[in-house]
Amino acid sequence: MSNEQVTVELVQQKDYRFDIHFGGTVPHLIGDEPAPLGSGKGPSPVQLLCAAVGNCLSDSLLFALRKFKQSPEPLTATVVAQVGRNPEGRLRVLRMDATLQLGIPATQLEHLDRVLGQFESYCTVTQSVGQGIPIVLKVLDANNAVLK
Repeated sequence: MSNEQVTVELVQQKDYRFDIHFGGTVPHLIGDEPAPLGSGKGPSPVQLLCAAVGNCLSDSLLFALRKFKQSPEPLTATVVAQVGRNPEGRLRVLRMDATLQLGIPATQLEHLDRVLGQFESYCTVTQSVGQGIPIVLKVLDANNAVLK
């Protein structure tokens, strides 16, 4: 994806609930703030941000491993956003902690050190978001061994 535009359209349904359209055949989804602002009928913007970071990191790791014909499936990702107040007292995402877990033990994968050393730099979303929000990444194998 170089020099490409991505367009997403949001249409307000009620209060803080929006119908989010991605175009083409991609299914739409509902975004909503949790109570007391919204009714929690869909993921919040912070949850969508976490999903975008986790999805991009997972895609990058999977792509890098598959370049070496490795099958780490099933991958899982957990992203936790720490939300708090900035010096002006406004709510902000202060930090994100992302944990990726491989579906198999690390001993079953070749070239893992090389992949772990470079896959993160190819993650478009994480590298972009990380310019404004610290993102701490941890990678585990299926045995919960910390690899990164």
